[in-house]
Amino acid sequence: MSKIEDQYDAYPYPERDPRDEKTRLITGSPSHPLEIDHFLFAGRRDWRQPFRALVAGGGTGDALIQMAQVLTSAGRPYEITYVDLSHSARAIAEARAEARGLTGIRFVTGSLLDAADYGSFDYIDCCGVLHHLPDPQLGFNALAAALSPDGGIGLMVYAPYGRSGVYPLQEAFGDLLQGPPEERLKAAKTIFAALPKGHPFKCNPNLVDHEASDAGFYDLLLHSQDQAFSIRALFDAIDAAGLTVTGLPQAALYDPKPLLPDPGLLVGHAPLARMEMAEKLRGTIRTHVAYAVPKGKADGRMAMANPALVPHLKGISGPKMMQAILKKGVLPITQNGERIELPVSATAAGMLRYVNGKATLAEIASAARMDPIGFSALWNGLSQDLCHYGLMFYSSLLR
Repeated sequence: MSKIEDQYDAYPYPERDPRDEKTRLITGSPSHPLEIDHFLFAGRRDWRQPFRALVAGGGTGDALIQMAQVLTSAGRPYEITYVDLSHSARAIAEARAEARGLTGIRFVTGSLLDAADYGSFDYIDCCGVLHHLPDPQLGFNALAAALSPDGGIGLMVYAPYGRSGVYPLQEAFGDLLQGPPEERLKAAKTIFAALPKGHPFKCNPNLVDHEASDAGFYDLLLHSQDQAFSIRALFDAIDAAGLTVTGLPQAALYDPKPLLPDPGLLVGHAPLARMEMAEKLRGTIRTHVAYAVPKGKADGRMAMANPALVPHLKGISGPKMMQAILKKGVLPITQNGERIELPVSATAAGMLRYVNGKATLAEIASAARMDPIGFSALWNGLSQDLCHYGLMFYSSLLR
């Protein structure tokens, strides 16, 4: 058994208690069905058709439970295959699904490198796994081979700068500590407590996993295989796998303009180079989340506002967002530790009261008593801003 299998059997990650399924649903990015529809199916997927998904390296089941529960609650058909090397992690994921009464799930103990052996999928989730492979590119390639031609993938990999201080400690602990995972954890915690306050890790406010649980401490600081990706390295790996990026849920983090005194400084720099600059200037990005599809299949995949689409707001209702804006004429946004105030007119804010996840843009315009041209002029700018900050998605899931 490998060190990684030993780790996740001893400390399944993330730490989850199936009994908690009675009180909360953990949601996130990638792999919320609304987000999947927005970035991969232009907000127009026919959810009456079965949704075939693979959760590759599913751990204790966050992505699996999120997808299965959201689709179950919406009354949509699905078939989800969960794959992970860890018997302990799989047992927790199965118990969580059982606690919710979720069906339509196939559990497999195995490697994501064999993804194509499990079928051809409309969607593949791979969150927090590829950076732990001996050769991550083989993982990208294996997942790409398991996609249907019109399918897509949602990925999360670690980023280097926001994880400042992690890798020297991983190397030091790897050189110093041997034995079973329990012994390594105990020794590492003793050493960690003696580190000076000025250590780059202890000065990094973006890192909290080590405080949340033993599994979090081990995964962050004792992992035996951990390769972070810059945003360019991620795009290169996706490209090498025969895929094309269709969108980033937190696109605003990769925009350097708000950090520069003169936007003219960006003249002559290609889009990916601008994203690299933003990553380096911010220095706080811990993970990259991206959606991608097979090359040659990217046109028309990402949702663009049109009268037939259904908008959804993330984490807040339309009326509450409207009220937040009307207080000061701005929408306060906190993203990755940064606070932004996005100017929004009272008229544009008023349209948000009709956003309920079921109404189309045409129906919202009618409810707001606005002519289509006037509505579009206001809505398109608002939509672009909210999508840029990951606060709005388009999907017909609840229609």
